[in-house]
Order: sequence, then C-alpha cells, then structure tokens
Amino acid sequence: MLTTEDFTHFPVQMWEKVLSKVKKAVVFMDDKCAEALHWCGGAAVLLEAGARNLKEFSSFEACSENEPKAVFVVSTLLKGRTVDIIKDIISLSHFQYCVVFTTVAHSVHLLANNVTVEMDGNPVFEQFEEKLCEWMGNMNYTAEVMHVPVVFAPVSQQLLLAPMFAHLFPLLIPDLDSINAKRPEKKRFGSVVDIDMHSLPVELQFEIKSLASALNSVFEATGTREESFAVGPMSRIIAGELANHPQAKNRRKTAPNKASIIFVDRTMDLTGAVGHHGDNLVEKILTVLKPLPGHVTDIQVDMLELTSLQRTPHSQNTLALGCLAQTQSPAAQSLWEAMLTNKHKEGVMEVRRHLVETASKENLPIKMSMGRVTPEQLCSYMQLFRSNWGALESHCGVLQLGLATAQTLRHPSLPRWDSCLAFERLLLQALGDSDFPAVLRQLLPLMKPCTGEDSTTSGLRSGEDECGPDELILLLVYLYSLADEAQPSDRDAEEEEEELEKLERELIGALTLVITREIKLSPLLQKLTGCATPEELTIERAHSAVEEMFETLRGLSHSRDHLKQLRSVYTASDGVHQATYRPFLRQILEEVFHPDRLECPDIEHMSGGLTDLLKTGFSMFMKVSRPHPSDNPLLFLFLVGGVTPAELRLIKEMVTIHKPGTQMLVLSTRLLRPTDIPELLFATQRLSPDIGV
Repeated sequence: MLTTEDFTHFPVQMWEKVLSKVKKAVVFMDDKCAEALHWCGGAAVLLEAGARNLKEFSSFEACSENEPKAVFVVSTLLKGRTVDIIKDIISLSHFQYCVVFTTVAHSVHLLANNVTVEMDGNPVFEQFEEKLCEWMGNMNYTAEVMHVPVVFAPVSQQLLLAPMFAHLFPLLIPDLDSINAKRPEKKRFGSVVDIDMHSLPVELQFEIKSLASALNSVFEATGTREESFAVGPMSRIIAGELANHPQAKNRRKTAPNKASIIFVDRTMDLTGAVGHHGDNLVEKILTVLKPLPGHVTDIQVDMLELTSLQRTPHSQNTLALGCLAQTQSPAAQSLWEAMLTNKHKEGVMEVRRHLVETASKENLPIKMSMGRVTPEQLCSYMQLFRSNWGALESHCGVLQLGLATAQTLRHPSLPRWDSCLAFERLLLQALGDSDFPAVLRQLLPLMKPCTGEDSTTSGLRSGEDECGPDELILLLVYLYSLADEAQPSDRDAEEEEEELEKLERELIGALTLVITREIKLSPLLQKLTGCATPEELTIERAHSAVEEMFETLRGLSHSRDHLKQLRSVYTASDGVHQATYRPFLRQILEEVFHPDRLECPDIEHMSGGLTDLLKTGFSMFMKVSRPHPSDNPLLFLFLVGGVTPAELRLIKEMVTIHKPGTQMLVLSTRLLRPTDIPELLFATQRLSPDIGV
C-alpha cells in the first residue's frame, strides 16, 4: 500500500534524472529550481554526482576553455529571456555538450508556440537542441533538451511545497475588474466564481497548466488514481485542469492506487494566515529572521556564535549562512518536524532537549538547568561546540536549528507578535458587539508615526511592542477578512456606507503618514510602494499605494459569499465563552471525517466528467452515491496560496482525533509567514506571473 513517504520521496527521484547528466559539467540553475534542490540535499548532491561547479543562471556567468560541458536547470518556458540567457552563457563559453532541463512540460511549450493539436515526439525541444548546437558553433556537438518536474520540495514528512508556484494566488475582486476590462460588456463576469480557465491571461493559464502537469507527474510516478475536490474559484480551475489533463485520463484507467485531493483557496481563510494565534515556533522564526537570499521559504541563520570571530560590519560576509533545511542529519530532521508541528513551548523544549543530548554524546561540560528555556541558555549550550570541530561538523544541523530558535527568541521585534495577538483578540470581541465602522475605528489610535525630530532618534518607536506599518497592514487584512461578521448597524445602509468611506479616508491618510515617516522600508513596504529607500518614497506615491491597498481590502469579506455551508470562520461570544476564530481548514476536515459521510455542498467533486453529470441527473429521482474525500486511504490537501505552520499542526491533530489511520499529505505553494499575505494580496503582477513567456 502507498504511504505519504512514497510521495515525499518523489522530488528526490526527479532530481536523480538531473544528477545522471551532471558528471564533469558546470551546472547553471535559476533561483526557483535551486530552492527545490535546497530541500532535496542542496549543492552537495550535485557535486557528489560529479558536477564541477554550480553557477547562477545569469547572462553574466560563463565557463573557461577547459569546461566543455554545461547543464541548465530552469523553471520557465524555453522562450524569451530564458533563451537569451542560455544563448549569452553559451556564446561566452566553449561548450561542446549542453543539456537543458525545464520544469515546464512539452505540452505547455506547444501551447506557448500556438500549437493546439497533439503532436508525436517533442518537436519544440528538438528545435531547441538544434539552436544549442548552432550557438555552440558546431552542429556535430551534443545537445539534449528534456522536461523533468523538479517542482516540489519535501519540507517535512507531511508537507510538499512547490517553490515554482510561490506567487500563484487565488483570484480577487481587482483581478475580476482587470479581466472584465478586456471583455465586451455583455460577456463580463458577475463575480470571481464565474471566471473560467480560458478567460485568464495567457501567462496565468500556462502557470496553471504547468502545475496540473506537475501534479499529474506525481500521480503517474506513484501509480495513483485521484479523485479531485475543490473549494474556491481558483481551486476549481486547477482541479478541472488536472481532471482534463490528457495523460491523466489514460493514467486513471490503469493506476492501481487510489487517493483523494482537496484543493482549497487561501482566500477562503485569510484570517488564519495573517493572525498571530498560531502558537508555533517555526511561524515566529519565519517572521522575524531574514529570508535566505533567492529563497521564498528558508531563512538566514547567523553562525557567528559557533566561531571565535569578533562581530564586525564585515563578519557576516566571512561566514556561510545557516538555514532550516537539514536534509543530511536524521537528528536535525526529527527536531525540525517537532518544531514545525508542535506548540511554541513544546518546540522550544524540544530544541533544548536535542542540544543537551548532543552535548552529552560529545562529553561536553554541559550545565543542566530546568524551568523556562531562555535564548541565553540555548546559546550557552551551543557555544560548548566552538572548540570541538569534530562535534561541530557532526551536529551542525541541530546547532543551526538551535541558533535559529535562540536568535528568534531574543529578536527585538518578537514582542510585537504578542501585541498583535492581544489586539486581534480585542477585535474579535468587538465584532460581536459593534458594527464594522466602529470596530475599524479602533485601529486609528495605533497609527502613530515614528517619534523623534533629530537625526539620532528620528524613526524610532517608543516601545519595542508598538505596532509598525507591517503590523498595521496585517491588522487591516485581519479585520477586513472578518467584516461580514460584525453586528448589523441600526442606521440605514447608505448612512453606514458614508461613515465607512469617511473612516477609510482617515485611515488612508494616517497610514500614509506612518509609512512616509519610516527611516527604513521593510520588504513588505518596498513591494507595496515600489520604492527601495525612504528617499525615493514621496507622499503621493505612498498615498496612491495605500489607496490601491484599500480597494483590495474592501473585497476580502466577500471571498466566501458563494459558499452554502462554510460561510463563516467566526464564533460570537455567548456570554460564557469569548468570541473565537474558527479555522476554515478545521471545518473542511470535520466535514471530510464526519462518520456519517455527509455531503458538503461546498466541497465540489471535480473528477467525474460525463459520469458525474449523469449521476447528477439521476440523483433528481433516485439515490446516487457520489465520491467522498474520505473514500480513499490517501488524502491530499492542496492549499492554493500557502499554508501556515499552525495549520500543519491543526491538520495533524484533526487526523489523529478523527481518523488515525489516514495517510495525509499537505501540498502547497509556500510556507507562509503573516507578511506574505499582504505581499500576495497587493502584488501588481498577480495575473501575469513570470514563467518566461
């Protein structure tokens, strides 16, 4: 019988196809493929397979005369800028043998070249092989082009991420407006739910087809016949594309194993993604530590404390960065799983336990201490390894996770996490007592610009726990996603709408002032405003960005309007219990694992085709058994737009409580930190992803 381990091993199997070609080659790889490799062993596996070097996929890279073989690994179509970069690198080098791997299937390449009929062989790849020989300067040299779906990253035993699709996000109301603007008035869509695959911009169509193709590859390699279900408009489009994939139809006829896959739009529950109620160590690590350059998921760990180097402005460039992906150490992998799926306190205790056990194994003079775990205590354990290079090398994985924990616990911005959590709880209570404008008004006093007029104090906040612009934006997303839960107003709708518009103008002005008074722009503010430094940022530019942000915010509360049953993620106070947030995923899994196999109208079955349509017709006058997600021993949840570590813990708990024998695997486009959601919500290129067209 298939287990989730067969699926988490799939990415490694795909990389083996690349490794078979890298002997004596210089490998050029783009960032998205490099991130997928990072969680499958990293550069070490390439070098162990015989690669001579690994370089960035850039026009500024090349090879010397004694490096005749190149392997290119790219996550894009072999068109446009991708082709230009390959040509530039070959022109500056002396290759006699080139291999190109692309994660985009040949069928998508045909569509990108306006070929709509099925063709034998791989003509697009064959033509590109000829071009490679041309650029190498001799048609007798060797060129190979092939598709290998090195798309997924096995981040944990229960999670597969797809870094290539990290910016794929469910459709929003501004997207509906953009799509409608290019359509005749009579053919415009009434809501996001009505949008179909063919009405999407061509770049987004290619991205969805590539994702469907990658999922098909997973099921093909494991001999699996899937039943697809969808919750949300984008999920329906992706599930429909997978159901109609030409190779999938043939596979389903012969595949011996069965599985259910439920696609869920992230926009069904933004409250959980931006909230600070997760109580998870990894969520805090991802939030406060800087991302690893070129990566979406992993972060930078400062390794200086494991050395005797003095901290100077240049010491960061002296040492390689640490990270969370520890694929070579079973002990580190075990610790990572515990950190990812346990509560914060349990995760920190597990870090201490691993460090104590590791130091004891190496006979290091460790001083045991009980009670609360502090960052100073963790650092004192890790500093014991400084003088023992053998121990340092053997346990480097555990030490990196320990350092990530210590650096998070003592980070100056961590107190803001608790401040946001406290305010979110207040807002939840207020929603049950007041109308939406009254609750929203509570954010105004928080919008304080940085204090200080002179050059030494300008841009400082009076307290570490005081909300900055990033936290204010998160609170706005949190509140607008719950707007429909507020109490109805006594006033008429027009009067309430006027008050809301007036209040929003006040909030836009206040937030604009907060942003323009920052002495350093956070990554979120840089993406929101399009400015890298405060000097570039004018009041007009900031005001325009905040206005656009509010246009998106206004539509967030309507994301679940089309649902019949799972329309709310809020439970109001009953006088005894406080108002609470009720995770959407919890509600989905309660429906899936319900002992009576109740049919939930919001979990739409997508794999049936003609058979399902016939069943729908017959069901009008006789009882018909429809497929149910719990029918199969394997269950996949695909979160379109990202999953949080807290949700991974929730999923694990729900399976343990309701159906312990179920093999459950989560797939998603990214592992979310709260600030990822505003970046995705307010992205200007959401409908036009960069896939090399």
